[in-house]
Amino acid sequence: MRSYSIAILTMLALAASPLYALDGRQIMEKSDALAQPKSVRAAVLMLVEKGGRVEEKEFELVGKKYGNDEKALLSFSRPTSIRLLTHTYKGRDDDQWLGLSSGKVKRIALADSDKPFVNSHFYYEDLKSRDIDDYGYTLIGDAGAGGVDCYKVEAAARSKKLVYDKAVFYIDKTNFFVMRIDIYMRGGLHKYLENHDIRKVNGILTPFRAVMHSADGRGKTELRIKSVTYNVPIADSQFSKEALR
Repeated sequence: MRSYSIAILTMLALAASPLYALDGRQIMEKSDALAQPKSVRAAVLMLVEKGGRVEEKEFELVGKKYGNDEKALLSFSRPTSIRLLTHTYKGRDDDQWLGLSSGKVKRIALADSDKPFVNSHFYYEDLKSRDIDDYGYTLIGDAGAGGVDCYKVEAAARSKKLVYDKAVFYIDKTNFFVMRIDIYMRGGLHKYLENHDIRKVNGILTPFRAVMHSADGRGKTELRIKSVTYNVPIADSQFSKEALR
């Protein structure tokens, strides 16, 4: 799936809804093909709610596009100083490395993609980009999400190597912005993401709140954008594995 921590920052609305009927694949193509910034820098507050307690974490996100590929670095300032570097590629496996506070660098194995990141409801898989061709799409109806009328599109995994069985996207009919994603794992609804407080920054629709809910209602993780800038100069060296040490 598309890296939610990046994708929620980089979606640009179209000016009008289509005048003809669309199928599921066409709707996803329109959403996937929206113009995106070449780079992003954002300060984010993460609130992890579990067992009635809320833990606050803060990180900086820097991301940069390289053609069809993307690189992103999440650097935490509290409560620890860990960093996660993700290189996503079209057509081949992605790479992820975790830089620990001790200075040790750990490679994240593909088998660990379904593990929680910093004890949140986001998994390592959620911090990668989605290849549209990894899923088959079906328009399954209409639904409301975030107070707007949406297309409801099911995305079924085409490979057993993928972490999630399927996802259901709720896509705003007027601008193709993704308002909600229901995520299925091992045959059942596992969690769902909702986008809120959507503002336009330099012409780019940006949800300043994104909440990943556990399907069992026992917890959630909220991301709040404190500041964000697009198309800013970012040195390639920031995305080097050696920079994690």
